[in-house]
Parts: sequence; structure tokens; C-alpha cells
Amino acid sequence: MQDVGATDAQVLGVLPFRDRWIGNTQTQESRAAVDGMRDEVGEELILPSIRESERYKQAINRRSTLSDMGYSELEYPFVVLIDKISKMTSKKKVKS
Repeated sequence: MQDVGATDAQVLGVLPFRDRWIGNTQTQESRAAVDGMRDEVGEELILPSIRESERYKQAINRRSTLSDMGYSELEYPFVVLIDKISKMTSKKKVKS
């Protein structure tokens, strides 16, 4: 769309979600899906995956955070995304 002048938006990153792991091993299906995303957009745009977990739904239902529930490691993809957004917005403020 940038090539035809329809937008000047840029992709901040691709956030794989429902990444399925069994124990400490990513399933073949999830690995193939994330690898396909990586091939499409490049390694630098792939953000950490949101693993498939009922904990997200539980946190929402309890109106709590994952950290409050003892699952702070599940917040990591969001921490990385917030950091990228913060850096991008601070660059725009400097340019203004």
C-alpha cells in the first residue's frame, strides 16, 4: 500500500498468538506457523509469541494481571510490544 501511496503506515511487528507449547517444546504446527510469519516479514519484525494459555482468560475474568496471579512470564510479549510502542512514540515527539 505504501508503494501506491495509499498509506505511510509501517508494520511495528507481528505478534504470534495462541502459540502452542507442550511443556518446554513448541508444537510442530506452531513452529511452522511462526516460521512462515518470519519468512514473510523478517526476523526483526517477529515479536515474542503469546502462548496458548487459559491464564489470559482467567486474568481478564478476575480483572487482574498475570503478575498478580503469579504468571508474570506470560506478560513478556506485552512488555516487548509496549517497549516498541514507547520507543516509537518518543522518536515522534523528538521530531515534532
